[in-house]
Amino acid sequence: MSDNPVDGFNATIHASNRLRICALLDAVAEAEFSVVQERLEVSASVLSKHVSVLIDTGYVQQRKAVRDTRQRVWLQLTSAGRAAYRDHVAALRAIVGEAP
Repeated sequence: MSDNPVDGFNATIHASNRLRICALLDAVAEAEFSVVQERLEVSASVLSKHVSVLIDTGYVQQRKAVRDTRQRVWLQLTSAGRAAYRDHVAALRAIVGEAP
């Protein structure tokens, strides 16, 4: 692995909504899909599309369970997703000249 933080730039995470999803999930153990949707102020279909990309890359995992007689979905960053997100943030800081 390179010592240059800019090498951590991640085009998959960089998309605005995916970056916001990762930022939100980095701060918690997991979050319910509807909470993420509300915080990002996007439709369920938009969130689902971006979450699918993150799941396909192995950065996010989802857990489904019944709560209050309704099926709910919880999202969480995987360890690979957390590392990729943090590397991406470090790369952005390096690009704009901030120390990590």
